[in-house]
Amino acid sequence: MRTIVWIAGALSVLVGAHGAMAADIKVLSAGAFKQVALAMVPQFEKQSGHKVAIDNDTVGGLVKRIDGGEAFDVAILSPAAVDNLIKAGKIAPGTRVALAKVGIGVVVKEGAPRPDVGTVDAFKRALTEAKSVAYIDPAAGGSSGIYVAGLLERLGLADVVKPKAKLIPGGAVAEHVVRGEAEIGIHQISEILPVKGAVLVGPLPGEIQNYTVYAAGVGASAKDSEAAKALIRLLSGPEAAPVFRAKGMDPASP
Repeated sequence: MRTIVWIAGALSVLVGAHGAMAADIKVLSAGAFKQVALAMVPQFEKQSGHKVAIDNDTVGGLVKRIDGGEAFDVAILSPAAVDNLIKAGKIAPGTRVALAKVGIGVVVKEGAPRPDVGTVDAFKRALTEAKSVAYIDPAAGGSSGIYVAGLLERLGLADVVKPKAKLIPGGAVAEHVVRGEAEIGIHQISEILPVKGAVLVGPLPGEIQNYTVYAAGVGASAKDSEAAKALIRLLSGPEAAPVFRAKGMDPASP
């Protein structure tokens, strides 16, 4: 009887210790990484007992929020943004880990004609002939929007596209295309694939493709840095690779 009581007491201590160790982890994530995080967080919560809350925004938007003092445990941003926040004392030194990279693609509404975007000339023709073109507003700080704006200048299409551009302040460009607000859209592939009613026409031609790398870092004031590091280990480990590919991304080189 004393043995049974002792075992019950030991189990109670273990359960209590697990509850005490459980942490609430706040993740600030760039939108392109959202689908990967959503897919992997349930596994992490089940394995660790921790709870994870994910908040998405553009990289620029998240940096402004962090600079403004918003609390967080893990940030998933561009490597440059993570490095700058380390210098600013917002992210803990030595915690930056490269996670994944994603290219840019062209999207149309399901059932709409699919323009040829297989070559640079074909891509230019598609943008010229489109009645409207949606992409992230570069002023919002989104990686793809900043790149697309520069690409249009380099291709000599800025004056052609700007009058019919639908600039999206954040979120999924594909959603606006599906709603009929623009004929075609240009956005990161991982943000096109999950949108119902959207069709990925194809990636940008290799000569003008741009890959955005995403990296994670632990907040300098994280409530539980070890729990935050454990989440980053899962997101950068071998189990993440098939999830990346399913969501339109590829593992990033460290």
